[in-house]
Amino acid sequence: MNRQIKEDKKAPIRSLIAFLVMLLLAAAIVVPIPYYIEAPGSTINLKELITVDGKTDTQEGSFSLTSVGIRQATVFTALKSKLTPFQDLVSKKELYGTSTDEEYNQMQLYYMQSSQNAAIEQALKLADKPYEMVYKGVYVLSVEENSSFYGKISVGDTVTEADGKSFKSSEEFMEYVKSQKVGQEMTVTYLHEGKEKKATGKLIELKSDKKAGIGIGLVDHTEISSETKVAIDSGSIGGPSAGLMFTLEIYEQVTGKNLRHGKSIAGTGTINSEGTVGRIGGIDKKVASASESGAEIFFAPDDAITDEMKKIDPNVLSNYEEAKAAAEKLGTSMKIVPVKTVQDALNYLEKLNK
Repeated sequence: MNRQIKEDKKAPIRSLIAFLVMLLLAAAIVVPIPYYIEAPGSTINLKELITVDGKTDTQEGSFSLTSVGIRQATVFTALKSKLTPFQDLVSKKELYGTSTDEEYNQMQLYYMQSSQNAAIEQALKLADKPYEMVYKGVYVLSVEENSSFYGKISVGDTVTEADGKSFKSSEEFMEYVKSQKVGQEMTVTYLHEGKEKKATGKLIELKSDKKAGIGIGLVDHTEISSETKVAIDSGSIGGPSAGLMFTLEIYEQVTGKNLRHGKSIAGTGTINSEGTVGRIGGIDKKVASASESGAEIFFAPDDAITDEMKKIDPNVLSNYEEAKAAAEKLGTSMKIVPVKTVQDALNYLEKLNK
């Protein structure tokens, strides 16, 4: 009888312990922590995103961009990532730096827009199609906290005028601002989500050269103007790494050439107005994504490793070397092709059917 009474007294304690364990397990699975998991993202057929003069690509085969998927971690998914190939756990600071979520997203969208502009420019140039690069204003990449315009102008806005004056480049804009006096008031005209607005604030002294400034990080905001109308619907995809693949898809559509010969081709790499293919991050995950999608060929940037890069990381590899290592780890039959320029990719494609 006494034993039964003791067991009965322990029953609520066991239930409480069981409940707490279940609560902790649920929290580990559901509650987010300040870390993120980078993993293979989507491989997207660019026929779905790009049209030229309102027409879609009907040639056989495909050019596809590849992406890295990023999601906030929980304790459970963080532990799981340590045991899963091609997944990396990164801190919020490693991912966002000092930017807020909104600023990070705006910067990624800017990099995507710049990538599209560079790809369109490069494709039209290679196809001998006329175009003009139109200056739209100064794109805001950051706003210093000590700026009088902090909280008024936001990352992602485009500054079009200063004191009613317009400019032909960001250099012209900066020269004008620096010619003014620290503490002087300036009225800035800018576009925020497509709407024109004005903000007035005092110029601050810049740490870099002790001259007057409004305290923003900036780059040129440009757009391509051409009779050949290229439209890219990238949705919420951000970053500059689709530049090479955008260029190839646009070039095929503009020229009507059969570059792919029916092959499924994926890849990655930034592109600039000289046609150089630049280094990107997370290429191992992009290789994994492309292989899973059934791609037969993968273009990887064959970037040069500098002494400065080696000082930071003595074991640093080129994107091509990283991609080759990832392909070997996967055991994929997908061919990894190194490219330094978009012309390298075109030269390789010309030999596909020879």
